[in-house]
Amino acid sequence: MEHLLELRNVSIDLPKGKRKPPVKLVEGVDLSIRKKQNFGVVGESGCGKSITCSAIMGLLSYPLTIGAGSSIRFQREDGSEVEITSLPKSELRKLRGKDISMIFQEPMTALDPMYTIGEQINETLRFHTSLTKAEMYDTALEMLKKVKIPRPEQILADYPHHLSGGMLQRVMIAIALINNPRLLIADEPTTALDVTIQAQILDLMNELRESYDTSVIMITHDLGVIAETCEEVAVFYAGQVVEQASVDVIFHETAHPYTTGLLRSVTSLGGERKELYTIRGTVPTAGNFSAGCRFADRCEHCMEICKKAPPALTEVAPGHLCRCWLHAGEAEQADKEAAV
Repeated sequence: MEHLLELRNVSIDLPKGKRKPPVKLVEGVDLSIRKKQNFGVVGESGCGKSITCSAIMGLLSYPLTIGAGSSIRFQREDGSEVEITSLPKSELRKLRGKDISMIFQEPMTALDPMYTIGEQINETLRFHTSLTKAEMYDTALEMLKKVKIPRPEQILADYPHHLSGGMLQRVMIAIALINNPRLLIADEPTTALDVTIQAQILDLMNELRESYDTSVIMITHDLGVIAETCEEVAVFYAGQVVEQASVDVIFHETAHPYTTGLLRSVTSLGGERKELYTIRGTVPTAGNFSAGCRFADRCEHCMEICKKAPPALTEVAPGHLCRCWLHAGEAEQADKEAAV
């Protein structure tokens, strides 16, 4: 297996009863994460980015299911490959927190208010290691120091409600990294924090990634976070990947009109325009997608074919994928020229 993680044709279904086909909340997602790579997943709320990453962890909420034909393959530390979609629950529990960890969006709700910080860190160690109680305490203490938490001895004895949002997020990072995972999924880890704390958390995650040689999937709607932390990015819209490329290409050679709209809504803040740019219309709800391109109703470049046929995710340049009829013809022409 060439990559650490490979998603192929991943779909996530919402059942509507035995006689009706399920609603596809996510459809046809193909992603490849290299070892020691920072990979960004960006898009508006409800576009499917978080549930796609929850599927990697085997944490989809009932009644959501992974669709038929989906494949999520992961490479363990010993080089063996596992198909996550077919793993029994007992094997998934061994994988979570050890090989794959996740930092959740809201640390106050992710941590249990009934247990101390030390008890919650020790729970991860107890399940995945054979350390003694004294060794677990020393390991937890050292990890809190690595995430730059002051007074770590006292913090281990504190409860979550004693700590600020920034401190809780550092605790979540400590729990996620304490077993040295090969893949870390960060679900909007800075959304609930103020700007100065956001910068500190992002700097901390970058430092720790270098120390632990961990691949990171950064889920966010903030393009600034993507620019600061990621090497490659996939742009989600209405349950599909509409563009994927390196961060430099996404920011400077954007191909999809939706990505262009996202960037314009950010850059217009510091530009000469007095009015903030917005993408017209709203994101279609799952089950109400058009027969053609899902972005067609909001697109400034919509053509007749956009309303009738869904575009494929095609390579418009080496390593640059785009799901748009504007570029589908260019890709076909390039293939013909290459064949001549």
